[in-house]
Amino acid sequence: MNDVTRRDLFRIVGSTVVVSPAFAQHIHTVVADVKSLSGGDNYPPKLFTRHYFLTLRKLGDMIIPGSPDAGAAEYIDFLASRNEELATIFNGGLSWIDEYMVKHNGKDFLSATPAQQTALLDQLAYKKNLTPENAAGQRFWTWLRNIVVDAYYTSPAGIADIGYMGNKVVGSFSVPQEAVDYVMKRSPV
Repeated sequence: MNDVTRRDLFRIVGSTVVVSPAFAQHIHTVVADVKSLSGGDNYPPKLFTRHYFLTLRKLGDMIIPGSPDAGAAEYIDFLASRNEELATIFNGGLSWIDEYMVKHNGKDFLSATPAQQTALLDQLAYKKNLTPENAAGQRFWTWLRNIVVDAYYTSPAGIADIGYMGNKVVGSFSVPQEAVDYVMKRSPV
């Protein structure tokens, strides 16, 4: 089996968008407009406190490096500010992460060391680590990973990362010879 990186897997998952591509593009356009009007990185969160927004940016960067620059946190803030269920999930999840970190490390997530942050996320990422204490955190982590992947791979940076070339006029199209050879080897003809 080929060595597949975590980023490669996210590219595959990201190409199966939960939100419609047109709606996702609209969200990224609106967020980009707000960022440009507010002076770039001084995006004023619509729903989250500044602390939760920065925590969301950090978590996103740990999931997909570069996702903060692609506007993943802004995308999530925009969606959650317009959907009460998402708002509840994300405010509750970010609160759970901070409370857990304070209980076990004496610091909230952003103030914790990188090793402490990674240790928590490693615990939440694997079902084998499920305990009654971290069950809510694991559910939130699944939500968070999925939406960060959606946010990143529907952004201009994520689309470029995938190499998506759709929605463009092409003068000609040819099937790569290795694809033809592959199909012909398996063909009964």
